[in-house]
Amino acid sequence: MGHSITLRIYYEDTDAGGVVYYANYLRYFERARTEFLLERGIDIVEYQNQGYFFVVVHVDISYKRPAQLGDIIEVTTEVAEIKNATIIIKNQAFKNNTLLVDARITVACIDKDGKPRRLPERIKELK
Repeated sequence: MGHSITLRIYYEDTDAGGVVYYANYLRYFERARTEFLLERGIDIVEYQNQGYFFVVVHVDISYKRPAQLGDIIEVTTEVAEIKNATIIIKNQAFKNNTLLVDARITVACIDKDGKPRRLPERIKELK
């Protein structure tokens, strides 16, 4: 069960060639993951207050086609895999149902000292 958000590409999102700067997709995917969790009643701020911190530890990303200034894109999020202390999220960006970017992002749960911590049960139930 996935989730999607729609984004407009603004001038600030693009490089000198008028296409989305490659690193901006990571920002879009972060925003989409946050919305995915909020839609399911999971507020990362609340978990941080309880000593759960979430960090990206690996990104596998493929750029297929560029988005350009003025485009409307759809960014999707779904859970690919959940382990004890990590969750792998599949994020994709589309324009008119054409795949632009495909990513698998591994997020680890750590404590305030940076040591691995088991994912909260509520997050483990996302799959």
